[in-house]
Amino acid sequence: MTIQELYEEIGGDYQQALKVLRMDKLIDKHIRKLPANGVVDGLIAAGGSMDPKELFETSHAVKGICANLGLTALSEAASEISEEFRPGNPRTMSDEEVKAKLASIDAMYQRTKDGIARYIG
Repeated sequence: MTIQELYEEIGGDYQQALKVLRMDKLIDKHIRKLPANGVVDGLIAAGGSMDPKELFETSHAVKGICANLGLTALSEAASEISEEFRPGNPRTMSDEEVKAKLASIDAMYQRTKDGIARYIG
């Protein structure tokens, strides 16, 4: 499987990743590190306590990492959580809605990790 095929499989935006990282070698290097990074797992875990600071910090980190890697759907979903818990912003989602959004992020992330595992294979 090529890096472009991986991106097709996981629904990523290869061109965005290429725009940021500039070469396949760097995309490959960083996409391989994502599963071990733990930042998405940290976001999902933060949903258990619903700690606003932790949810903001972890979702903001996920948003940036995923945007740089061209994982647009994950980045956008994390951005919604980030804005929900940004200091000074009023809450617009219920805890149940936040947990549903986190479950969606977790499902997307699992699909991404599974694709990366096949890519590394």
